[in-house]
Amino acid sequence: MLREVYLDNNATTMVDREVMEVMEDYFCKYYGNPNSLHDFGTKTHKPLRKAFDQLYAGINAREEDDIIITSCATESNNWVLKGIYFDEVLKNGKNHIITTQVEHPAISSTCAFLEDLGVEVTYLPVNDKANIDVNSLREAIRPNTALVSIMWANNETGVIFPIKEIGEICKERGILFHTDAVQAIGKLKVDVQDINVDFLSFSAHKFHGPKGIGGLYIKKGVELTPLFHGGEHMHGRRSGTLNVPYIIGMGKAMELANNYLDYEENKIRELRDRLENELIKMGDVMVIGKDTQRVPNTILASIRGIEGEAMLWDLNKAGIGASTGSACASEDLEANPVMSAIGADKELAHTAVRLSLSRFTTSEDIDYTINALDKAIKRLRSISSSY
Repeated sequence: MLREVYLDNNATTMVDREVMEVMEDYFCKYYGNPNSLHDFGTKTHKPLRKAFDQLYAGINAREEDDIIITSCATESNNWVLKGIYFDEVLKNGKNHIITTQVEHPAISSTCAFLEDLGVEVTYLPVNDKANIDVNSLREAIRPNTALVSIMWANNETGVIFPIKEIGEICKERGILFHTDAVQAIGKLKVDVQDINVDFLSFSAHKFHGPKGIGGLYIKKGVELTPLFHGGEHMHGRRSGTLNVPYIIGMGKAMELANNYLDYEENKIRELRDRLENELIKMGDVMVIGKDTQRVPNTILASIRGIEGEAMLWDLNKAGIGASTGSACASEDLEANPVMSAIGADKELAHTAVRLSLSRFTTSEDIDYTINALDKAIKRLRSISSSY
């Protein structure tokens, strides 16, 4: 019997029904503009305050810090990099940015855009464990370095980067630090007081909130030129009418994500490890970052002799949703960039399959997936010209 199993949670997640419930009234019942002075607008103020309290508590931000609502983490990431261009490159002549070779396209593509404007970008390599060496960061810093932007957890491998050490290095050298925390929230304890970070991006749809809403944490006292102008929304930092139902949903999703952290660390890790170990038993399978600290839900595996897209086709026919990497680059049939970055040979770099679980993944889902993977591997290898 065909079963539907969703294992592409690093691309997006199902909206939690508790999140839907708190959003519902703010579409048709309490639909006023929060900036309006009449009751239709002011009735949204209390639930919005609650949502912001949930967001601040969720990452342990201080009251004097800013959490600015954006449309998504892609916007947040673009804002930081392009804002730094105006604030540091043009004004102060600091025209160097440091990032990594394995960032999300929202970072890497924006860096490429800035390079066309004359910004110098250093892309730190990753080692064979798909992690970075903080010494390479130290060596890359220059007197004109304006920003370090390194993700908290990689969206493809799940590998957790040494964010606390990176923050300490940036603090010592007086350099602004941004982290894309999209894949960390809901999987790890994210505490901005525990790390030296000036900017932190997140997106609700990665932790069972709605799509099209995200945020940017900005530490107290840090300036960032706005990308949007035309109103005094969000203290003038990001113009545009607030998306009330989605903000309320994101606040609830953040609260739930933190409530489920122990479940993620224990039950989801247990399910992930069982799936991973059974996959490895099928032979000639390499899990990227297996011996490195990773978030509990993610597997990036290379299955020798099988193109990643062919595996996705077989899994999809079995009712299983997976991916070959970032959904934002899913139409690009180039070799997986993480595989290339760790030095995998060209053949192996095309065989990556990403499986990412959520708190809604069941033991029965994993049993079904193990069986489907076994059948797919046997079938595809039997017709492979390279195996």
